[in-house]
Amino acid sequence: MTPKRKRKLYVIVTLVSLAAVAVGLTLYALRANINLFFSPVQIAQGEAPMSRSIRAGGMVKVGSVSRDAESLDVAFTVTDFVGDLQVDYQGILPDLFREGQGVVVVGELQDDGRFRAKDVLARHDENYMPPEVAQALEEAGYSPADFQAKAAEVGQQRKDDT
Repeated sequence: MTPKRKRKLYVIVTLVSLAAVAVGLTLYALRANINLFFSPVQIAQGEAPMSRSIRAGGMVKVGSVSRDAESLDVAFTVTDFVGDLQVDYQGILPDLFREGQGVVVVGELQDDGRFRAKDVLARHDENYMPPEVAQALEEAGYSPADFQAKAAEVGQQRKDDT
Protein backbone atom coordinates (compact mmCIF):
# COMPACT_ATOMS: atom_id res chain seq x y z
CA MET A 1 0.00 0.00 0.00
CA THR A 2 1.38 3.38 -0.96
CA PRO A 3 1.78 6.16 1.61
CA LYS A 4 -0.89 8.22 -0.15
CA ARG A 5 -3.47 5.39 0.17
CA LYS A 6 -2.51 4.79 3.81
CA ARG A 7 -3.13 8.45 4.60
CA LYS A 8 -6.54 8.33 2.87
CA LEU A 9 -7.41 5.17 4.78
CA TYR A 10 -6.48 6.82 8.11
CA VAL A 11 -8.58 9.88 7.27
CA ILE A 12 -11.59 7.74 6.35
CA VAL A 13 -11.28 5.56 9.45
CA THR A 14 -10.93 8.67 11.65
CA LEU A 15 -14.01 10.33 10.09
CA VAL A 16 -16.11 7.17 10.45
CA SER A 17 -14.99 6.80 14.08
CA LEU A 18 -15.85 10.42 14.88
CA ALA A 19 -19.26 10.07 13.20
CA ALA A 20 -19.98 6.90 15.22
CA VAL A 21 -19.04 8.67 18.47
CA ALA A 22 -21.23 11.67 17.57
CA VAL A 23 -24.23 9.43 16.76
CA GLY A 24 -23.71 7.45 19.96
CA LEU A 25 -23.57 10.57 22.13
CA THR A 26 -26.67 12.00 20.44
CA LEU A 27 -28.67 8.83 20.99
CA TYR A 28 -27.54 8.66 24.61
CA ALA A 29 -28.64 12.27 25.20
CA LEU A 30 -32.02 11.72 23.52
CA ARG A 31 -32.68 8.56 25.54
CA ALA A 32 -33.05 10.61 28.71
CA ASN A 33 -35.61 12.95 27.12
CA ILE A 34 -37.96 10.41 25.54
CA ASN A 35 -41.29 9.90 27.31
CA LEU A 36 -42.89 6.72 26.04
CA PHE A 37 -46.68 6.39 26.29
CA PHE A 38 -48.35 3.49 28.11
CA SER A 39 -52.01 2.76 28.77
CA PRO A 40 -53.16 1.46 32.18
CA VAL A 41 -53.59 -2.00 30.61
CA GLN A 42 -49.96 -2.04 29.46
CA ILE A 43 -48.76 -0.85 32.86
CA ALA A 44 -50.81 -3.56 34.60
CA GLN A 45 -49.25 -6.15 32.29
CA GLY A 46 -45.77 -4.99 33.33
CA GLU A 47 -44.73 -3.47 30.02
CA ALA A 48 -43.79 -0.08 31.50
CA PRO A 49 -40.31 0.54 32.90
CA MET A 50 -39.91 1.36 36.60
CA SER A 51 -38.34 4.61 37.79
CA ARG A 52 -38.15 6.10 34.29
CA SER A 53 -40.12 9.04 32.95
CA ILE A 54 -43.15 7.84 30.95
CA ARG A 55 -46.58 9.12 29.93
CA ALA A 56 -49.82 7.36 30.80
CA GLY A 57 -53.32 8.29 29.77
CA GLY A 58 -56.97 7.46 30.10
CA MET A 59 -60.05 8.67 31.92
CA VAL A 60 -60.17 9.85 35.53
CA LYS A 61 -62.26 7.21 37.27
CA VAL A 62 -65.45 8.60 38.77
CA GLY A 63 -65.28 8.71 42.57
CA SER A 64 -61.51 8.17 42.71
CA VAL A 65 -60.21 11.69 43.33
CA SER A 66 -59.08 12.36 46.88
CA ARG A 67 -57.48 15.65 47.89
CA ASP A 68 -55.47 16.34 51.01
CA ALA A 69 -57.00 19.30 52.85
CA GLU A 70 -53.63 20.36 54.28
CA SER A 71 -51.54 20.34 51.09
CA LEU A 72 -51.72 20.19 47.31
CA ASP A 73 -51.49 16.38 47.29
CA VAL A 74 -54.05 14.68 45.07
CA ALA A 75 -54.58 10.97 44.46
CA PHE A 76 -56.78 9.65 41.66
CA THR A 77 -57.22 6.66 39.40
CA VAL A 78 -56.69 6.71 35.63
CA THR A 79 -58.58 3.99 33.79
CA ASP A 80 -59.02 2.77 30.25
CA PHE A 81 -62.04 0.76 31.47
CA VAL A 82 -59.93 -2.42 31.43
CA GLY A 83 -57.01 -1.57 33.71
CA ASP A 84 -56.61 1.03 36.46
CA LEU A 85 -53.58 3.09 37.44
CA GLN A 86 -53.28 4.78 40.86
CA VAL A 87 -51.75 8.26 40.43
CA ASP A 88 -50.24 10.52 43.10
CA TYR A 89 -49.70 14.18 42.22
CA GLN A 90 -48.53 17.18 44.17
CA GLY A 91 -49.40 20.54 42.69
CA ILE A 92 -52.18 22.55 41.14
CA LEU A 93 -54.36 20.57 38.75
CA PRO A 94 -55.45 21.99 35.36
CA ASP A 95 -58.82 23.77 35.24
CA LEU A 96 -60.24 21.07 32.95
CA PHE A 97 -59.34 18.25 35.35
CA ARG A 98 -62.40 16.42 36.71
CA GLU A 99 -63.77 12.94 37.19
CA GLY A 100 -64.86 11.22 34.00
CA GLN A 101 -62.54 13.44 31.93
CA GLY A 102 -59.53 12.34 29.90
CA VAL A 103 -56.01 13.00 31.18
CA VAL A 104 -52.42 12.30 30.29
CA VAL A 105 -49.97 12.14 33.20
CA VAL A 106 -46.20 12.41 32.94
CA GLY A 107 -44.06 10.87 35.67
CA GLU A 108 -42.53 7.67 36.99
CA LEU A 109 -43.96 4.29 37.94
CA GLN A 110 -42.99 3.44 41.52
CA ASP A 111 -42.02 0.02 42.89
CA ASP A 112 -45.36 -0.25 44.74
CA GLY A 113 -47.30 0.05 41.45
CA ARG A 114 -48.42 3.64 41.98
CA PHE A 115 -47.61 6.35 39.48
CA ARG A 116 -45.89 9.52 40.77
CA ALA A 117 -46.95 12.26 38.34
CA LYS A 118 -44.88 15.38 37.66
CA ASP A 119 -47.39 16.85 35.18
CA VAL A 120 -51.10 16.35 34.61
CA LEU A 121 -52.57 17.33 31.24
CA ALA A 122 -56.36 17.43 30.88
CA ARG A 123 -58.35 17.07 27.68
CA HIS A 124 -61.50 19.06 27.00
CA ASP A 125 -63.56 16.42 25.23
CA GLU A 126 -64.33 12.96 26.57
CA ASN A 127 -64.82 11.68 23.00
CA TYR A 128 -61.27 12.58 21.97
CA MET A 129 -58.65 9.85 22.21
CA PRO A 130 -54.96 10.61 21.58
CA PRO A 131 -53.40 8.53 18.81
CA GLU A 132 -51.04 6.93 21.35
CA VAL A 133 -53.98 5.69 23.43
CA ALA A 134 -55.81 4.32 20.37
CA GLN A 135 -52.69 2.53 19.14
CA ALA A 136 -51.92 1.10 22.58
CA LEU A 137 -55.46 -0.24 22.90
CA GLU A 138 -55.36 -1.81 19.44
CA GLU A 139 -52.03 -3.48 20.23
CA ALA A 140 -53.56 -4.86 23.43
CA GLY A 141 -56.47 -6.27 21.41
CA TYR A 142 -59.12 -3.73 22.40
CA SER A 143 -61.21 -1.49 20.17
CA PRO A 144 -60.82 2.28 20.70
CA ALA A 145 -64.44 2.73 19.57
CA ASP A 146 -65.64 0.73 22.58
CA PHE A 147 -63.69 2.98 24.94
CA GLN A 148 -64.95 6.14 23.22
CA ALA A 149 -68.52 4.88 23.65
CA LYS A 150 -67.84 4.15 27.33
CA ALA A 151 -66.24 7.59 27.78
CA ALA A 152 -69.27 9.25 26.17
CA GLU A 153 -71.54 7.27 28.50
CA VAL A 154 -69.54 8.40 31.55
CA GLY A 155 -69.61 11.99 30.28
CA GLN A 156 -73.38 11.82 29.80
CA GLN A 157 -73.84 10.45 33.33
CA ARG A 158 -71.74 13.31 34.67
CA LYS A 159 -73.90 15.85 32.80
CA ASP A 160 -77.07 14.21 34.08
CA ASP A 161 -75.79 14.36 37.67
CA THR A 162 -75.31 18.14 37.50
